[in-house]
Parts: sequence; C-alpha cells; structure tokens
Amino acid sequence: MTDKVIITAALTGVLATRQQSPYIPYTPDEIAAEARRCVEAGASIVHIHARQDNGMPAYDVETYARIDEAVKGQCPDVIINYSTGAIGLERETRVHQIRALKPDMAALNMGSMNYAIYSRKAKTFYHDHVFANPFKDIQYFLEAMNEAGTRPEMECFDTGHINNARPLIDMGILQPPFQFSLVMGVLGGIPASTKNLLHQVEQLPENSFWQVIGIGTKQWPLVAAALTLGGNVRVGLEDNLYLPDGELAKSSAEGVETAVTLAHLTGVPIATVAEAREKLQIPRR
Repeated sequence: MTDKVIITAALTGVLATRQQSPYIPYTPDEIAAEARRCVEAGASIVHIHARQDNGMPAYDVETYARIDEAVKGQCPDVIINYSTGAIGLERETRVHQIRALKPDMAALNMGSMNYAIYSRKAKTFYHDHVFANPFKDIQYFLEAMNEAGTRPEMECFDTGHINNARPLIDMGILQPPFQFSLVMGVLGGIPASTKNLLHQVEQLPENSFWQVIGIGTKQWPLVAAALTLGGNVRVGLEDNLYLPDGELAKSSAEGVETAVTLAHLTGVPIATVAEAREKLQIPRR
C-alpha cells in the first residue's frame, strides 16, 4: 500500500498582508480557527508565524503563547510547528518562543541566502534582503530545540542547505529521523521544477522524511510531483494565495482540500494527525 502523505498547512507567513489577500489570519483566535479548518480538511501539521493584531510580524513570547493556547483549544492533537525565521533580530529573540512553549516542531533554516521578490511588470525588486543563518546560529537554534524536546524542521532553500545538515549529524546534535523541507521557488534559492525536486530528494541523508514547499502558483505541480515521489507536502496562504484555477483561496483549508484531491487522484492516502505523529515519531505531550 502507498505510504500515507502528511499535509502541513502554513497559515500566516510573515510577508503576505490583507492588501494581497483579505483571508490572512492575524489574531490568535483567527489563527486557531484557520488551524481547525485545515485539520478538518486533512492537515496534520500547522506551521505558524506570529502576527500582531494589526498584521505586523510578532516575535514576543506572549503573542506566541496566546496563539499556542488558542490553537490547542481548537485542535488539541495537531502537530504545531513555529517559525524561527527573522531578519535583523538577535538569535535569542528568534528562538525564545521555542524555549518557553516547547512545541512539537520548529523551523530550522539551514543556510544564508539572498531573499527577494522581483516584479517583472515594475522591473524592480521587493523585499530585497540577506537572510543570514551562519552555522553558529544554526547550531544555537538546534541546541535550543534539543533542550525543548522540539523536532527541528530543516528548511532548505537550495542544495547546499541540505548538505549543511551533515556536520551537525557528525557532531551528534542532529538526531534521526531527520525532517527536511525542500523550499522551491524563492528568488535566491533553487527554482521550482520537478527536475530540481528530484535532485533535492536524491541529496537527502538516510533516515529522512521530507516535504516540498512550493512558493507561488508552481506549488501545485510540485505537490503532484511530491506525491508520486513518496514525499509529504505543505500548502497554505503563507506560500501561495491561489488555487490551481487562478482563483484566490479563501482559506489555507482550501489549499489543503486541493492537496487532498491531488492525493486521491494519484492513489495516495492521507495521514491522520495520530498517524503523522507515529510516522514522524513525535508523541503528543
């Protein structure tokens, strides 16, 4: 029988605003309601960036704690994955919510990169910055996750980022099973294509689980490719605001429903939250 696919829903992100989509959740209650809709649609993991009530990014423990309480109140079994990504913040500020809340999973960005959005229409760059993640910071975040009992979800925007896991494995601070996220389609990282996805998968160490994160509308062919390659998938408004027909998604749950449909069409069953916990070896705490 084909292995069951684990679906992650990325609910908020840090860049998308309600000017781009009125359906981006901002408040803890909105995020929790979105998490519940996604779990009901078939997601087992929710990936969350904290937002202030006005939509600006939030990095304080108190906001994350409010989100944590609200999400667990709506869907107590779901696997919660918090972001640690940020530009220009001290590294302790990027990880203090992990120390305080000890979530099931947390994003571990595996390398530095140029990170930008380019407009062909305007012939200009938006959000043009360097996303810095030197090894000393990666190790710092990983050790904090280990202390919290939190599974690192290694976000790899290019092939070199995958290889950056190897010294951490050799040091013994990164333990199997390894959880990789292959992020594709960010300007500055690897382009989104099935050929590139296959190349990325072939670089993974043994004892690895992986999911594809396609940015923008190329998300959907990458989801289909991942399903045929035995991988897991991430969808949601953080990564892509549109459904395959070009319609604006009204919820991350609509993205989950689309991923479920693609899985059914390719004969891949959907993992429940309990099955995802068992497969990834993440017991409920």
